[in-house]
Amino acid sequence: MTATGTTEERELGSRSTKQAFRLLHTVFTVAPILFGLDKFVGLLTDWESYLAPDIDRLVPGSAHQAMLAVGVIEIVAGLLVAVLPRIGGYVVAVWLLAIIVNLLLIGDYYDVALRDFGLLVGALALARLAASFPTARWWRGRSTR
Repeated sequence: MTATGTTEERELGSRSTKQAFRLLHTVFTVAPILFGLDKFVGLLTDWESYLAPDIDRLVPGSAHQAMLAVGVIEIVAGLLVAVLPRIGGYVVAVWLLAIIVNLLLIGDYYDVALRDFGLLVGALALARLAASFPTARWWRGRSTR
């Protein structure tokens, strides 16, 4: 925050920034973990239908096995965001880019690809905001002021 503005405006901006960080940090921790876990139980959708045939031919094993591997990657990405959001935000952004490319190869899920692009931008915003918050202190519950 710059030195311009009143102390009240700077404190409000600081509070708003901290709230934005916490919202993004929470969502990008919880969502990948839940989506990753669902790859194992399949309650939300038939995940194999989201795997492009070109990608399915490249990876070893069945589409189901590929989705299980995807689930593990998503869980690890969510845990990385929880502990190191400055790095985890970028990892999730790259992962979302890979998902977008996969969806575009299928050719039927442009709406989901667009949604995932919005999530990618949110993951980048998290990574940038995380640079302003020493996560190790925040993670232990101390104030980041």
